[in-house]
Amino acid sequence: MTELTHPLATVPRDELVARAEADPHRPRFHFVSPGGWLNDPNGVGQWNGTYHLFYQYNPEGAFHHRILWGHATSEDLVNWTDQPVALEPTAGPDADGCWSGVLVNDDGTPTLVYSGRQGERELPCVATGSPDLLTWTKFDANPVIPGPPAGVDITAYRDHCVWREGSRWRQLVGSGIRGRGGTAFLYESEDLRSWTYVGPLFIGDASAGDPAGTSWEGTMWECVDLFRAGTGTLGDGADGGDAQVDALVFSAWDDGATRHPLYWTGRYSGDSFTPRQLHRLDYGGRYFYAPQSFADESGRRVMFGWLQEGRTDAAMVEAGWSGVMSLPRIATLDPAGELVFAPVPEIESLRYGHVRLGPEALSGFKVLDGVDGNQLDLELDLDLEPGSVFRLGILGTPSGTGDMAEETVIEVGCQAANGTEGSYLRLDRTRSSLDTSVDVEELSGPVALPDGRLRLRVIVDHSALEVFANGKPLTARAYPTLGGGSVRLSAVGPVRLRQLDAWRMEDVFDGPRPLFP
Repeated sequence: MTELTHPLATVPRDELVARAEADPHRPRFHFVSPGGWLNDPNGVGQWNGTYHLFYQYNPEGAFHHRILWGHATSEDLVNWTDQPVALEPTAGPDADGCWSGVLVNDDGTPTLVYSGRQGERELPCVATGSPDLLTWTKFDANPVIPGPPAGVDITAYRDHCVWREGSRWRQLVGSGIRGRGGTAFLYESEDLRSWTYVGPLFIGDASAGDPAGTSWEGTMWECVDLFRAGTGTLGDGADGGDAQVDALVFSAWDDGATRHPLYWTGRYSGDSFTPRQLHRLDYGGRYFYAPQSFADESGRRVMFGWLQEGRTDAAMVEAGWSGVMSLPRIATLDPAGELVFAPVPEIESLRYGHVRLGPEALSGFKVLDGVDGNQLDLELDLDLEPGSVFRLGILGTPSGTGDMAEETVIEVGCQAANGTEGSYLRLDRTRSSLDTSVDVEELSGPVALPDGRLRLRVIVDHSALEVFANGKPLTARAYPTLGGGSVRLSAVGPVRLRQLDAWRMEDVFDGPRPLFP
């Protein structure tokens, strides 16, 4: 039995896994590491039909420390097989951690571009893989970029987006320019190993907006991701709705604090990105952080994100695990030129125990008979009149006095006659847990309800919650202490339930998994 070495790591490895498996808050059909710490998705992609998920991983304990690259594979984006650790720190530029990066196809050779950490420096490194992507060899001349651009006062410098453009490779490295804002530095290469600095693709404005606000751009951009989103409007109407729209996704960071994911829509051309509109990527803020996406072999834009914890560091260490990977979600462009999301349909293979309700007019509270538990997939189709509010309570436990002792409430309000102005999605966690140490901050964002129509998808997996309201996502965590799984509906004002479909969801892992497969 191997003892761990970090000051926080006082738990033997087998006990670490046992604690993680026994925790009632641990999700069962989202991907989680075998134990210990998980953060950013890395190197997500599909290779010869197999999906690969690499991730930031510390198997020593549920805390951020000496980061490795965990690795899992799937044929269907649902059931995952743990693979050997892909990257581990070694003497040199990644001695203190193999941080976030991407997987690319270099003329048939799988190649990872990642940030190696040594001391306080994070610099781009390269590793090449075997044909099955299970064995990796680091480039002997890492780092492949010796430092940030000369003469620029940066706030931080790490994380990568790499793509092939014509005969050359291009790379973005997330960063920030002190006194100005976050940025993505653009580089160019013929071989992924020798890079020429081109310039900043686009520089944000940290002075714009409220630093406490949900759309503040931060002082550094982590996990930049640039992709062609589709054809639509760029927001000013001049394009007639048939412009090519590019999305520049980033996670706003400030002085060590992970804030929230945002994205600019605009046009990437030449050596620059011309922004048009800034949007929130997920209304859950830091609970859907460091997203990374890829185009799979069927052409879908598939995105993963990291669901951070909402409990104390001590609680995480005691539980033996930390961090959840989101369900893979598909990003598409709506007619308004904004990204909308839905879980990949493959997730539906986990459903069982179908219950259907409706149509009916809602009034007061309605507890759903036969619909309960902490592993659920709910789909609702509703009509809301102006001024009405719909509420869906989940993870509830009755108090015995007619109220709920614990409950997490999803609320949608229709505020305008046309259903598109002022309407909102809100997550109320004020009574989600009797544990006063967990985060219960309200999360919310605008959602268009054309003609008052709402299609709501709610996925519950123990402490992991993913909500989609007309394609707008809100991801969060909740930690009920009483173990209840009651589901109930309520409405204020005229709300009609067209149909509700509910399923329980199967587990995707069978028992404990080794920390080092």
